[in-house]
Amino acid sequence: MAAFTRPLVLVLTLAAPTLAAAEEPAQVRFAVPAWPGVTVKSQLAGQLLAALDYAPRQQELGSTIAYEALNQSDVDAYLAAWLPGQSSSYDTAMDKGVLVDLGSNVEGARLGFAVPTYVYEAGVTSGADLADAALRERFDGTIYSIEVGSGISEILNRGVGENVYGLADWQLSETSTPGMLSTVEAAIAREEWVVFGAWTPHWMNIEYDVQYLDDPEDLWGEGGGSSDVKSLITKEFSESNPNAARLLDQLVFSADDQSAMIYGFSYEESAPEAVALEWMRDNPERVEAFLDGVTTRDGSEDAWHVVQKALEIPDA
Repeated sequence: MAAFTRPLVLVLTLAAPTLAAAEEPAQVRFAVPAWPGVTVKSQLAGQLLAALDYAPRQQELGSTIAYEALNQSDVDAYLAAWLPGQSSSYDTAMDKGVLVDLGSNVEGARLGFAVPTYVYEAGVTSGADLADAALRERFDGTIYSIEVGSGISEILNRGVGENVYGLADWQLSETSTPGMLSTVEAAIAREEWVVFGAWTPHWMNIEYDVQYLDDPEDLWGEGGGSSDVKSLITKEFSESNPNAARLLDQLVFSADDQSAMIYGFSYEESAPEAVALEWMRDNPERVEAFLDGVTTRDGSEDAWHVVQKALEIPDA
């Protein structure tokens, strides 16, 4: 009897780690800049993946560091590759050949000049209108912007330097996002004329009645400020987890969707996981589309029915 004890113990000891590894959910590591839209979006993706027996993890990283982490396979996914704003980092990363571009996950994203709707209806509809000296006086000759060094700040300063739309005759007021929006809110409350650097998705597009100006000179980028917000994953993750990669590939929102999420999280200060869950319960047909052709991690069940039950999402 004693002769069989040691081999049996050895077999069990060797088998235990193997069984544990087989049962451990596959991690999906997200790089998440401290931006409200991508924070909620990554939470939403994480809730879907967790319901399918993956182990999502979020790591707060600035955009530049996020690309480095992707290149080194320290993270698996990044849902915030905003182009053309991040073109330099994006191009460098893609040249290394270790990433997969899943395409834009936000439809309708853009940057540009914005004015209150009453100003737009008064006839200021294009950046070209800013060259008019009389109109410039109505705006007190000031364009409001966010932080120095931001993408918006760089675009506006280039516009001033190159005198696009007569911007050399304007003054830039560069403060911060809260500072700029506080000024805009106060001006709208008094029905004063104000022009500022804006973007969508963001809660400003819900809270304030504003319009974006046409951009015939493409100061804000090709397509009059039209932007892509791309989903990137590593090739290693794509090849090892094609099922999860399919889900992330199909995760696409409208700019209005994202603005509503940002409004809930950043303006109303709700928890990002609660905002994500509420959106999914309000949009079951969209969630079902995200999960088309996706299964649980082991492939045994259709993803939609599992997620619907786990997250208490109503019928589409």
